[in-house]
Amino acid sequence: MPELPDLEVIKEYLQGVLPGQQIEEVELLRPLVVRNLIAEDFVSALVENQFGDVGRRGKFLLLDLKSGEKLIVNPMLAGRLQYCQQSERRRAKTFLILHLSGSVDLRYSDVKAMGKVYLTRELDLIPGFAEQGPEALDPQLTLEHFQERLRRRRGEIKGILTNQAVLAGIGNAYADEILFRAGLYPFRKRSSLSAEEVKRLHQAIRSVLSEAIITLRERMGDDIDIKLRDFLEVHGKGGRPCPLCGTSISEIRARNRLTNFCRTCQPGTMIGR
Repeated sequence: MPELPDLEVIKEYLQGVLPGQQIEEVELLRPLVVRNLIAEDFVSALVENQFGDVGRRGKFLLLDLKSGEKLIVNPMLAGRLQYCQQSERRRAKTFLILHLSGSVDLRYSDVKAMGKVYLTRELDLIPGFAEQGPEALDPQLTLEHFQERLRRRRGEIKGILTNQAVLAGIGNAYADEILFRAGLYPFRKRSSLSAEEVKRLHQAIRSVLSEAIITLRERMGDDIDIKLRDFLEVHGKGGRPCPLCGTSISEIRARNRLTNFCRTCQPGTMIGR
């Protein structure tokens, strides 16, 4: 699932190439992912329109159009945007192609067919958009503000971190990385965290996400459609040695998601798991 670091780098790249580009033709190959929230026909509204600024909010990419509408992309589990020459071979499960001036395409593909591409004038019409909490890297998310947001929540700390109403942008992979950096067991109850542990968690959110953005900027380049996770320390590394202590990294499937952590560096009780 693309998360805040991935989408921030994709946003930066598209901001450098999209503004001013005209949409000359639209191929809606599989309408399943499209959600048209305006009265006008989806294709008609896009043809001969031009892109403006590119933004991001949580796990949503925001593509402004000169007409006043916005294309909002929520990639969900496996959605990918590709900016490429029109001659490049199309990927399997390509759902939408925007043919742009200069013989280039902006394409959306999705092997899971779970993502969504919205066309709207009102962001609040998009499910889950208005309910998002502050950005995980918002400079105004001070330790005190973070503590306040955590206090309102019950349950396991990983579930809270991935709740977009608490903080916007953190998903399954980076929650694992943040909790590893903070030395916290993913299934700890929020109410059991000490003030020092909450402080470590706040610091880990900033350091892990900021470092990932730097790494992705360096490695992604023009290939904004690729998934880079090999540099992560624990997520997806089940069975490999912990980079800190050498203990085999644990892998648990719970709550319909994969969780990786180190039992030594992130001690906790495995009751019922």
